Amino acid sequence: MAEELRDILEAAARGVFPPADGGVTVVAQPGPRDAGVVAFTAHSVVFTDEDEGWVRATLGALGCDALAATMNARFLVALMERTGRTTDTIDVLLTGTPLAGRPSLALTEVADPGHPRVAAALRRRDDVRVWTADGGLLVLGRGVAGRLEAAVEVSEGARHRGLGRRLVTAARQLAGGETVWAQVSAGNARSLRAFQAAGYRPVGSEALLVRP
Repeated sequence: MAEELRDILEAAARGVFPPADGGVTVVAQPGPRDAGVVAFTAHSVVFTDEDEGWVRATLGALGCDALAATMNARFLVALMERTGRTTDTIDVLLTGTPLAGRPSLALTEVADPGHPRVAAALRRRDDVRVWTADGGLLVLGRGVAGRLEAAVEVSEGARHRGLGRRLVTAARQLAGGETVWAQVSAGNARSLRAFQAAGYRPVGSEALLVRP
């Protein structure tokens, strides 16, 4: 059976990565919504329903650095033009193991599907749950290949108090025994520090291509 993106991600969450051989693995999209690239150390995974031959021929024609070819802007532009998709940014991909216990801060779950943050999350995730806290917000939902993804927001007036770290820690406690994934823009140093302080570890980078 051909390897699936979900298998690759689940292995990465356990610390088992593709060989650091400079290679590229091409797998089918896990569903019609999500396509893109995940780059691990010296090995990339392109998940797309486009022809694998086109992917490899395009990478070869661009002549990019083999270790980073799939994250090269020229390849990503070519893939977006080919698929009619767009991307926002290249993110750092992090994982957090589940934690026992209850969150240390008071959280109120938002049940209203019309809530602006719920509606925004549903464009990229399924089974979305949203909690509010004093000065912050936590989102959990199923994203790429069904993985459980966390996102947080901290209001300007509540920053520099450790709230972001407590929110992403709470995500690990609310995960029901699953690994929690997070995508953080590489330039968002504040958010990266919060996730790492809460025990998340970077496993690679990701460019997610979305339909217009």
